[in-house]
Amino acid sequence: MPKNFVQMKKNTIYTLVGLVVVAVLAAMAYLIYSLNKSNEENRQMLELAEMDKREMENEYENFARQYSEMKTQINNDSLMAQLEKEQQRTQELLEELRRTKNNDAAEIARLKRELATMRQVLKSFVAEIDSLNRLNTRLQGENEDLRQQQAEQQQQITDLSSEKASLSDKVAIASQLDATAISIRALNKREKTAKKIADVKTFQVSFNIARNVTAAAGNRTVYVRIVKPTGEALNGGGTFAYENRNLEYSMRKDVEYNGEETPVTLYWNVNEMLVAGQYRVQIFADGKNIGGGSINFEK
Repeated sequence: MPKNFVQMKKNTIYTLVGLVVVAVLAAMAYLIYSLNKSNEENRQMLELAEMDKREMENEYENFARQYSEMKTQINNDSLMAQLEKEQQRTQELLEELRRTKNNDAAEIARLKRELATMRQVLKSFVAEIDSLNRLNTRLQGENEDLRQQQAEQQQQITDLSSEKASLSDKVAIASQLDATAISIRALNKREKTAKKIADVKTFQVSFNIARNVTAAAGNRTVYVRIVKPTGEALNGGGTFAYENRNLEYSMRKDVEYNGEETPVTLYWNVNEMLVAGQYRVQIFADGKNIGGGSINFEK
């Protein structure tokens, strides 16, 4: 076999081996880049979940403390038993929340619904105790002609004043707003429901601010964050204060609230490239997260 032919064959083999090595190195580089990007996205989503979970833990702990204080201010055995039962339930839910992992979205969502229910229960206890206070005050007025009863009732008024002062923070909790009937729609250019992420032109977020007779009437500024699968919020051009920091919002709206159920609808027009995945909606008012939901898109 000619020497030149053997050399050419060796050169060809070396070239093929070199191409294979380059291809393998390129594939490994792309895999490393994809893994790093995925890890960063997961980290951001876990941070948001941790923020929600921490706020829920604070509320559950606060509810448990409030029940302890309320038990020291009543002498009604039936009401005392109810408070004890609800306090125990609050502690159980708190322990469940602490055992829940940050990436267990379904369990966190369930415990958030339980939290809303516990808030309503606490409101009913506040209203019942306040009703008892008003009844005692009325009895004081009806028996003012009897000196001895006047003296006893005056003491009751003093005690009730102290109870009302200690109940002020409970009323603040009970007056927190809740968003219900949350609806998230993605609309195409014909204002119909978009099925593909590429067709989405507008996000429509609708909900009701629930009826709450303990909440003060007046203007409320509602902020809505639409969080992309990457963990970033769709930009709305501003920020708002939340837990000693500023968060970007996607939409905001000023709402006149009078304590009755109030419908709210906001729109966000697409002005950036969207990617497939889950888009989470978070609703805030009075510095609190009052509700949320999510919508999923495939490519």
